Amino acid sequence: MEKEVSRIIGEYNSGTPGPLLFVTAGVHGNEPSGVIALQKVFRELQQNKPKIKGTVVGVSGNREALKKNVRFIDEDLNRIWTQEKLDKEIPESSEQIEMGRIIGALNRYPKRHYYKQYFLDCHTTSSESLPYISVQEVNDNDQWASRFPTYIVRGFSDLITGDIDHYLSRHGLTGFVFEGGQHESETAVENHEGIIWLALKKALDLDLHSISCYPECVKNFTKKNAPQPKTFEIVYRHSLQDEDDFKMEPGFKNFSKIEEKQLLALHNGKEIRSDRDGYIFLPLYQSKGNDGFFIIEEAKAH
Repeated sequence: MEKEVSRIIGEYNSGTPGPLLFVTAGVHGNEPSGVIALQKVFRELQQNKPKIKGTVVGVSGNREALKKNVRFIDEDLNRIWTQEKLDKEIPESSEQIEMGRIIGALNRYPKRHYYKQYFLDCHTTSSESLPYISVQEVNDNDQWASRFPTYIVRGFSDLITGDIDHYLSRHGLTGFVFEGGQHESETAVENHEGIIWLALKKALDLDLHSISCYPECVKNFTKKNAPQPKTFEIVYRHSLQDEDDFKMEPGFKNFSKIEEKQLLALHNGKEIRSDRDGYIFLPLYQSKGNDGFFIIEEAKAH
């Protein structure tokens, strides 16, 4: 990743009207892979100048936290997109300043200039993980997410308030969060780059054959790293307070199968065991965070 990350990582169009694709990365400062992937994508776009319909813009999230490789400075940037904090005239934290500047970046691309607006928010996980999409079931988000070849998890934004994808969805953009893998893994960069190229194809009609890195930059994600498509729903969240002593049992990965009564964690010295069969989701293996873990189950057909 380049040392100084600009707010606008890149912007590209080839002069043909069409949708907007708004890609955010680094909303958590210890998750740089989406930023690295965007830098690679925009270098390729500027060098080869392929035709697209519309505009793609890449935006960095928590610039101050990215400089220090920490999740956040004062508060979690992906938990503050609430009406109460959006209404504050004077920001009260580093992250509220960042939030205002991300909104300012989006406002540079007003809805009236595009017949459709898409978003893609790039993240990674503290534990090893298969790549997956987290989607909020509003607008046509779920239908859009189903066009991408990986796991889909529904319901995260229904349990967590103040995340950026909730804000973007409320403002009429269609999209999802993409979790590329573990924070520092090269695989996560491959996955982020791959899904950005696929989003350019599906949203802005990019011919992937017109870019010099194809097919490897897409196949690394779709063929090598991504699991066969499957949809899950969140059925349990184990939440934490800042002062809690929490320790996840070792060895869990995202989507690890778990059984009823299996020991999952110690919370303030108390054993936490699963009340059902299912899969572990987002086990906390880092110092900061208010979500110990989630339990997910395969979704039933609508």
